[in-house]
Amino acid sequence: MSINQTEVTSSQRPLRLWPGVVIAVLCLVRYGLPLIAPEAAMYAMLGGVACGLAIVVWWLFFSRAAWPERIGAIVLMIVALLLTSRVAHVSLADGMMGMLVFLYGLPVVGAAFVAAVVVSHRWSAGYRRAAMASAILLACATFTLLRTDGIAGDGASAFRWRWTPSAEERLLAQARNEKDPVVAATVAPTETQPSAQAGNPLASPTLAPMLATVVTTVATKPQADWSGFRGAARDSVVRGVRINTNWTQTPPAEVWRKPIGPGWSSFAVNGERIYTQEQRGEDEIVSAYNLMTGEPVWRHRDAARFYESNGGAGPRGTPTVRDGRVYSLGATGIVNALNASNGSVVWTRNAATDTGAKPPGWGFAGSPMVVNDLLIVAASGNLIAYELATGKPRWQGPTRGGGYSSPHLVTINGVAQILLLSGGGAVSLAPTDGTQLWEHSWDSGASIVQPVQLAGGDLLISACDAMGGVGMRRLTVAPEVGNPAKWTQTERWTSRGLKPYYNDYVVHKGHAYGFDGSILGCVDVADGQRKWKGGRYGHGQLIALPEQDLLLVLSEEGDLALVSAVADQFTELAKFKAIEGKTWNHPVLVNDLLLVRNGEEMAAFRLR
Repeated sequence: MSINQTEVTSSQRPLRLWPGVVIAVLCLVRYGLPLIAPEAAMYAMLGGVACGLAIVVWWLFFSRAAWPERIGAIVLMIVALLLTSRVAHVSLADGMMGMLVFLYGLPVVGAAFVAAVVVSHRWSAGYRRAAMASAILLACATFTLLRTDGIAGDGASAFRWRWTPSAEERLLAQARNEKDPVVAATVAPTETQPSAQAGNPLASPTLAPMLATVVTTVATKPQADWSGFRGAARDSVVRGVRINTNWTQTPPAEVWRKPIGPGWSSFAVNGERIYTQEQRGEDEIVSAYNLMTGEPVWRHRDAARFYESNGGAGPRGTPTVRDGRVYSLGATGIVNALNASNGSVVWTRNAATDTGAKPPGWGFAGSPMVVNDLLIVAASGNLIAYELATGKPRWQGPTRGGGYSSPHLVTINGVAQILLLSGGGAVSLAPTDGTQLWEHSWDSGASIVQPVQLAGGDLLISACDAMGGVGMRRLTVAPEVGNPAKWTQTERWTSRGLKPYYNDYVVHKGHAYGFDGSILGCVDVADGQRKWKGGRYGHGQLIALPEQDLLLVLSEEGDLALVSAVADQFTELAKFKAIEGKTWNHPVLVNDLLLVRNGEEMAAFRLR
């Protein structure tokens, strides 16, 4: 039988439409499922891809269409999607490791194709084929008109029209004629300069006691100090601060609000200045702002730009401020030591070059840490120590699996050590020379969040995978009996009761509070058992106020919630809209002033 005769025979048989219709409806359900269950968004997206592939299988093997139509339609789908990925906006072309056009496009194209088949199945062959081809091409063309502002924590993309300016583009347009603030360099006093007491009436015997009283009062007043990522202990626990919890009568009072360049940096605070990192066009920036007004004080620029479509542009790490200097790690590996008063460069290095590490998919995200006379930097699982005075590399640790966690200082059995979580588990190094003390293997994905040391010395570590979490593990680490140079690690428990992804958790009164996907949760650190789960805050961040058994939760959507840090049940006490836009940055609380930011704006609130 000839091909033409086969086509005639096939076309005389009615098309089997119902499987394609059912699958197309499931494709549409995929878009509604995240509205009902936000934590299922990633599964819904993968389900949409499965539906798109199912449509291909139905059309090829079960549709009863003529074989030229079967083969031609599938070939056209593949070619159209490939061409679309070439001309689509970079945020779609590179999204989800270059697969975003296919992840979103395949189910849409498949559903549009089924609709065209249903409408045209009684038409003549020419019109039917034209309808099917038009549906495929128009569905693909839709994606050339869109861009995305990245993905949310659940994997859902924020689509925009391609021609609408991004927040960064609006900021650059607004600041086109704005000059960077410049602060004059300060001069340190020397022995040749006049004495501070010479000719000073305040140095008189009569006024000296009064002045001493004033100085003592100022010295004992709580100072605005948050030295780096998640505070001095890197645990997001704020001690000695109490806030008003009746937000109905006295809600958080906005002190200031300012636009800012993209980036997932948090703040370091010292005195009247706050320090953060951001992206502005082709420049990666370390910036200083006034704590009480939000006005810029200085900006340091590096000609570097990191961009990946899932998280967007900008640096990921948070600066560290110590002894008059600001230390930063950029997303491409630039390490800066800057004068905290005016932003001038003390020294600069590149951790990627120094360690041989390549920037991982989401950029270098670790925040540098000062230990004694060293700056410890994590470059995707590679620890390196720089001398604070000169920037000269002192030591480099062993290369481990990639990760986005920051170095963490702990003391176990009286021994100070630098702990880093990476793709292969955890590694501990001696801060003086980088000697490896111990290593714990947990081959279960990447590591992003910080470890936590419990009151008894045990460690909580976590791991995550592409689907948003693996779980937590409690370790007992101790020197081996009779051989103190060798360390042992004993797994106390491993739990999926709380699965931190890139959202850090806090520990309070024997319980860990954090995000299990997009829902807040609580587990008992004694056995890893979940105590409660409740409150949908997306993939946000949080702070603990132990004196009041409170959690300050900053949601992924920019809402600020007040939640009870108690183990018996989830209780939300209050909620307040703080900022707009996707918010992954850690909040900061100094005294009663709360600082929040994302990739678009930053704001300060007085919590009274």
